[in-house]
Amino acid sequence: MKTSNKIAIVGSTGVVGRTALKVLEEKNLPNCTYTLFCSKKSAGTKIEFMGQTYITCELTEKSFDTHFDYAIFCAGGEVSKKYVPIAVQKGCIVIDNSSVFRMDPEVPLVVPEVNKEKIFENKGIIANPNCSTIQAVVPLKPLDEKYTIKRIVYSTYQAVSGAGREGILDLKNGQNGEAPKKFPYPIYNNCIPHIDVFLDDGYTKEEHKMIDETRKILDRPNLPITATTVRVPVENCHSESINVEFEKDFDIYDVRMLLQNYPGIIVVDDVEKNYYPLATKANGYDEVFVGRIRRDYSVKSGLNLWVVADNLRKGAASNAIQILENLIYGK
Repeated sequence: MKTSNKIAIVGSTGVVGRTALKVLEEKNLPNCTYTLFCSKKSAGTKIEFMGQTYITCELTEKSFDTHFDYAIFCAGGEVSKKYVPIAVQKGCIVIDNSSVFRMDPEVPLVVPEVNKEKIFENKGIIANPNCSTIQAVVPLKPLDEKYTIKRIVYSTYQAVSGAGREGILDLKNGQNGEAPKKFPYPIYNNCIPHIDVFLDDGYTKEEHKMIDETRKILDRPNLPITATTVRVPVENCHSESINVEFEKDFDIYDVRMLLQNYPGIIVVDDVEKNYYPLATKANGYDEVFVGRIRRDYSVKSGLNLWVVADNLRKGAASNAIQILENLIYGK
């Protein structure tokens, strides 16, 4: 471990970037110094961070000329496509939150609870998975190891914060009858089965992300998976119904114990007391909450799960910072 680590936060004024700063404050990593980058429009913004007032800097092609050890990119695909290669060329290891590099076979796609060994196989870039994929694979990993997953059916209920500040504003403004600016329809009092763009096969890009990224993270390239992703009028925290079919049979008690003892999972499952994961209860946490654990009797070895997590924290910022901790401290 070096005596000091220089870290760049790119997209520091956005929703994910500000969440990353909040998580970094909570963790208070020793021997780290930070520079906060943003767009030309937001340059000069004052941000209170680590007990100091930071002034954001415009991201340019020369920003990485001053050496950085690590960078967390939280600014979207176009920014990552242009500036991540520049940062890597200058000797910086980048943790990227966009989808640009996720399916590149040369780039590790990492959820530390699942495949942290991949962190150290990086060639300068580590991809942070999609928010809805991250929370799904945490409980799926131990289940796959023990029972071998045969098929997955995803149905997601995704918060507006996943669409950034504009998504949050659409929900808030919609309560006052204002027309949407981010979503194709009003999200207030509504559910929209449309996240990202539609592709030729009728699936959305978000649905393909969940399918392709799950296969890569679990190292199951031919695993049958289908997905339907839905935007719901919730400000923060994604919820998911996950239906899994296994090659091997299971005992439901053993499944609960397996999940309960796995890192990063909190089991919330007592239906007699109406005790199950809720978006309002997951908000602000880094763990993945799992409940409604029950057999699917329509197939031989089927299981249903209800999975909830803070999509800005575990689904983005906190997962990236967990990767950073592993890089710095070799966890």
